[in-house]
Amino acid sequence: MDDTKDLKLQIKEMIVATLNLTDVNPADILDDQPLFSGENVITLDSIDGIELIMAIQRQFNVRLDDQNLARNILNTVDAMAEFITSKQAS
Repeated sequence: MDDTKDLKLQIKEMIVATLNLTDVNPADILDDQPLFSGENVITLDSIDGIELIMAIQRQFNVRLDDQNLARNILNTVDAMAEFITSKQAS
């Protein structure tokens, strides 16, 4: 379970670093709230999404080729962690 918690923190730190969010504490980003809808402490746009996909692929050494799937994966920190875990396990 700690591995998942660590992974989610790594994802949050990656989001903050990738998007240069100087006023956001990674710990304040909610795991289960959408990142595009304004319900979380940050609200992403499509450009942020593209940057995050590239960062996830680079940092976690996984491939994300399906752009339709990408939107679902980037929806929440939980979804990103689940995707990364499933790709690294296969």
